Amino acid sequence: MDSNDTFMKQLLHLLFFIPCLAFSQVYANTYVCPPCNCPCDTHTYQQPGICAHCGMKLITKNEQVLNDQKKVTVCFYLYDGVEVLDFAGPMEVFSYAGFKIITVAKTKAPVLSQGILKITPDYSIKDAPQADVFAVFGGSDEIATDDPEVISWIKSRDSTTKSYFSVCTGAFILGKAGLLDQLTVTTFHKSIINLQKAVPKAKVLSNVRYVDNGRVITTAGISAGIDGALHLVSKLSGKEAAQAVAKQIEYDKYVPEQGMDLSH
Repeated sequence: MDSNDTFMKQLLHLLFFIPCLAFSQVYANTYVCPPCNCPCDTHTYQQPGICAHCGMKLITKNEQVLNDQKKVTVCFYLYDGVEVLDFAGPMEVFSYAGFKIITVAKTKAPVLSQGILKITPDYSIKDAPQADVFAVFGGSDEIATDDPEVISWIKSRDSTTKSYFSVCTGAFILGKAGLLDQLTVTTFHKSIINLQKAVPKAKVLSNVRYVDNGRVITTAGISAGIDGALHLVSKLSGKEAAQAVAKQIEYDKYVPEQGMDLSH
């Protein structure tokens, strides 16, 4: 390679690098709300501070780009008879926290929640992408628990799933997949004894909002799912983020660390 070729390569590199550097500098001086899937996600500010809409601490555009690259993906597994508030509460929490949410059912046919609400899933178990967190919920959980194909599918994704999250009797689904063995867990208060029978190798607790084993978080019924979801947000995005989400959804009941955290 002669000197002219070397010079041209260095010049091209410089011409590419300077605009990128300038672009990065502009991003460093532009502040935005952490993504919470609200209209304020599109607002920009020239000074650091607090988002007037959602109350979250503003971050730089550079930080937002990095956050987008490592955005947490949560797979909500739904089925006919799933409890509306079991999944809707955590969905609200994770949405405001800026997590990416996908809904999955056994097929792409609409599922009927409590005989009231029709939900069209994004994916079926045949084409669902991998996700960081796998979430299951209560209701007619036996539809999933007693389906070998669904349980086999859950097991097949274990090596690429970072965390599991259950609300209410969704714990029975995780238990059937062998994910609760040797763990301390909880579920809906009227199902404590039945879960202990279904998963004899687990220790099932009553009178606890949620139990965090590190990789697996199980929660009690309905509103406890919101507590567990906020706990997970706190773990992944920080206490400030969880408190901002709780304020945004006006969940006055939120008390950080009110569950049982065995992950330390």
